Amino acid sequence: MTQANPVACFTSNMGQFCIELFETQTPVTTANFLQYIHSDAYKNGILHRSMPGFVIQGGGFKIVNGASGDSLVPVNTFSPIVNEFKISNTRGTVAMAKLPDKPNSATSQWFVNLADNSANLDHQNGGFTVFGRVIFDGMAVFDAIEKLPVRNLGGNLTNAPLKDFDGSHAALSNLVKIDGVEVTDATGIFSSGILSLAVDIGGGQMFTVNLRLISDKPDYVFQLDSASVAALSISPTSIATFSPGNGQLHIPSVMIGVSATVKNVLMQLTNPGSYTFTLVSYE
Repeated sequence: MTQANPVACFTSNMGQFCIELFETQTPVTTANFLQYIHSDAYKNGILHRSMPGFVIQGGGFKIVNGASGDSLVPVNTFSPIVNEFKISNTRGTVAMAKLPDKPNSATSQWFVNLADNSANLDHQNGGFTVFGRVIFDGMAVFDAIEKLPVRNLGGNLTNAPLKDFDGSHAALSNLVKIDGVEVTDATGIFSSGILSLAVDIGGGQMFTVNLRLISDKPDYVFQLDSASVAALSISPTSIATFSPGNGQLHIPSVMIGVSATVKNVLMQLTNPGSYTFTLVSYE
């Protein structure tokens, strides 16, 4: 059994951001990322590389407290994973970093695409595996980090973004720090006007779909994005159900914000020709 796409929400000294993990499309990469989260590899971690207009990268280093004070150390890595390139490196997507000319070398490091980098990153080193996307208003956090001053602090920190930097002395407290990560499993995710979910339509047929919000007055009305429909071979633990008989779509839970989830969402198919659904109720 897989989960519906998990969501990893990071708390940082630049704000909160959430990443929807594409578990159904990149299962190996998602499992690897979750393994690092659950081992606390990213807790007290930093975003160590900022390339404005290109990417912001993390997952390589963390701040640890020792007898002589705080120090920056590399994240302990697990074995490298197989490359699962399928999804383009467009703005807001999250992908794995890896060694040059070694497609299957990704371990703990990941990056957020600040721009559409598909023309570049989709075609080198086997393609960089996109395994998630920044949802809700999380890109505002990365846009703010992108504006921070960048300094070469030596070693692997050649492009380190610095917060509250006085222009001369860079301290560990100036680094962009991740305080913690929490993982949430919801059936659906509503972000930027799109409700994404997995649905069982009966007869052993399961799909991932996107419903686009097309009206919010007087009712919330959604329309199926036919291009988003993809068949699932394995049933997620949490999945929506659609009953062709009465045209009702039931979604057990929908994440609508960093810390907001609604339960038992019920929608009615109001136009079968255009696959339009109207929101009936939720808890």
